[in-house]
Amino acid sequence: MEPDEDLGQIADEIYANGDETSQRHRPIISGEQLDIELYAALYSGRTKIMRLLFIADRCGNASMQLEALRMAYDEIKKGENTQLFREVVQKIDGRLGPNYGPDPAWSDAVDRRAELRKEKLENELNAYRTNLIKESIRMGYNDFGDFYYAHGQLGEAFKNYVRTRDYCTTAKHIIHMCLNAILVSIEMGQFTHVASYVSKAEQSQDALESLTVAKLRCAAGLANLEAKKYKLAARKFLEVGPELGNNYTEVIAPQDVATYGGLCALASFDRAELKSKVIDNINFRNFLELVPEIRELIHDFYTSHYATCLEYLGNLKANLLLDIHLHDHVETLYDQIRNKALIQYTHPFVSVDLNMMANAFKTSVAGLEKELEALITDNQIQARIDSHNKILYARHADQRNATFQKVLQTGREFDRDVRSMLLRANLLKHDHILRASRKH
Repeated sequence: MEPDEDLGQIADEIYANGDETSQRHRPIISGEQLDIELYAALYSGRTKIMRLLFIADRCGNASMQLEALRMAYDEIKKGENTQLFREVVQKIDGRLGPNYGPDPAWSDAVDRRAELRKEKLENELNAYRTNLIKESIRMGYNDFGDFYYAHGQLGEAFKNYVRTRDYCTTAKHIIHMCLNAILVSIEMGQFTHVASYVSKAEQSQDALESLTVAKLRCAAGLANLEAKKYKLAARKFLEVGPELGNNYTEVIAPQDVATYGGLCALASFDRAELKSKVIDNINFRNFLELVPEIRELIHDFYTSHYATCLEYLGNLKANLLLDIHLHDHVETLYDQIRNKALIQYTHPFVSVDLNMMANAFKTSVAGLEKELEALITDNQIQARIDSHNKILYARHADQRNATFQKVLQTGREFDRDVRSMLLRANLLKHDHILRASRKH
């Protein structure tokens, strides 16, 4: 390989990449099975149950599935959602013994309490509306929203939370309404609503506390992730402050902020942005400490240790596919990260030995050729491949020739414009003007 002069500064790192003796000796994480108990402990409320059920549906491991269902069953019984309880019992199908059965006595008792509670709330709200007390009406609708949310009726919960808007008298009330609407919208998967209510909440800048700002950044990040706007999602997650801590576990854990933000940044940021906005970001570094694997693979990517970086990604993949928000994006993000690694590897060089490059990426030369062909066709790499000698040659633009061509083109355009002006002046001078005939 021959390093290009202006980009030779990272050449040494890339040269060393394929050399096993020069690689840093540290253990690669194993593709261990997800510890469901530790994972579930990161969350609270409805999202904890939904994540456990998602794992049970997707894991493909019988013991893991039953463990997730058992934990979901126990968690549901702490609440009042009898409909979800029946669904979980049906999924368990008697495989966990008599202690994890239908329990009709519990269901009936919860449903009876729910009827009484609903009747009480309706009477209270009617009284408030008769007396036209705005704050009481707001609280009444809010209580109804909480009631429906607890019982799994998300559509009704959303309607009641949004109805409080007409009775909000302070900016804090507006923010509270927005956070409730955001929570329910995320659970329903309505991420357009999430983005809308994040914007509404951010309009009340004076009343926003640092914790609320962190929550809104997380919600906006999830909305952008769902919309496949990975660069915007990365920026939002990177802006989340340390105040978040474990204060938004009904939606997201701080470990998720590191994982989502780190992967989206790798897939969408250039080298300079990765350094300034991720590696040198003190706030985000605190989140990365919670997920060392993500921290290490970002560092490996930046220092051009692509084989190690891609190995970390490979080991993380199985567990990331069990994430309720990230699973649909894993393949796309991984492809983008790998393509960026290939582009970044070839960028500083005039020529690249494909055998050395294949060794650096722990792949075959034939497979590497196909990947490079796709990137060249897509105009992401300006190069050509010598398939016989297995060398990639960069096609660097001839700046001198390009400048001469630009000057000649400018001259031709100037000559054409001057000729046009002279022709027009002569036509006017000799009164050769075509006038539109008037219609009578």
